[in-house]
Amino acid sequence: FLFVNGTPTDCVHIAMTGFLDEKPDLVVSGINQGENMGEDTLYSGTVAAAIEGVMFGVPGIAFSQIDKGWSRIEDAAKAAHDIVAQMLVSKLAHSEGVATLLNVNIPNRPYADLYRWRVTRLGNRHHSQPVVMQKSPRGEDIYWIGAAGHHAKDSSEGTDFHAIDEGCISITPMQLDLTHHARLAAMRENGWTRG
Repeated sequence: FLFVNGTPTDCVHIAMTGFLDEKPDLVVSGINQGENMGEDTLYSGTVAAAIEGVMFGVPGIAFSQIDKGWSRIEDAAKAAHDIVAQMLVSKLAHSEGVATLLNVNIPNRPYADLYRWRVTRLGNRHHSQPVVMQKSPRGEDIYWIGAAGHHAKDSSEGTDFHAIDEGCISITPMQLDLTHHARLAAMRENGWTRG
């Protein structure tokens, strides 16, 4: 084993560009303590590490366990093992010539209850709670980002939130291109291109 001090993305980058003689078959990131669902995926170091693998042409899976704490980490690890095994035997790893990126959220349940998988899309969460200001022991102001919104704004059937609410593992295929292609075309047609 090698230990690297850095962000999750740094660790994958260093492995790909400095430590590995060959590309791995898969980059596995996590298991993160706490969910990475909906727009939270945009802030996630766990998801970013899987993305880094995909940018090197290696399929990536980001795993997160819903509840914080490690009370059922062994159960989540067994479920993650099953999903990794499925990825390695399926043709999905490099479908359409692009390395696959999966975001997986695992409920905090016994392994025997983690047999239901759902392929999902990202839902949408309510905005987080207000910033919390406290005083440090030195009298300085400390600001904490508020807790995540309690209820999803979009937890309709087919979303990651819905799957988790139903006690299922959520598996969301993602892509790197965040471009809003319809808006891109509309902007080009409506004077946003100059010179």
